[in-house]
Amino acid sequence: MEHTIDAKNKRLGRVASEAASVLMGKNRVDFARHRIPEQTVRIINASSANIDAKKRTGKIYQKYSGFPGGQSKITLEKMITTKGYKEVFRKAVHGMLPSNKLRAKMLKQLIISD
Repeated sequence: MEHTIDAKNKRLGRVASEAASVLMGKNRVDFARHRIPEQTVRIINASSANIDAKKRTGKIYQKYSGFPGGQSKITLEKMITTKGYKEVFRKAVHGMLPSNKLRAKMLKQLIISD
């Protein structure tokens, strides 16, 4: 079963929260936290999503390698130019899914297209 979300003129967080909810199976009658529904989520028109100019420059993604001086920061605008809208949506949905063993399996069912 496939669920399609059109991101045209929609906010990034609204689309991501809807996708995360469907990936977890919360829209189904037979919802159970320990099971993943066999349902793929397709996000289309990701590049035409409505993202503010303030968020493009103000949103910062951080990661840390574990070594001294190993912290790196990247803005949303830089992320879009280097990795594209697919990575931005994937990171947003990743943050909204529960952090357990099922998260990676749920993300495999997410398909994002520009």
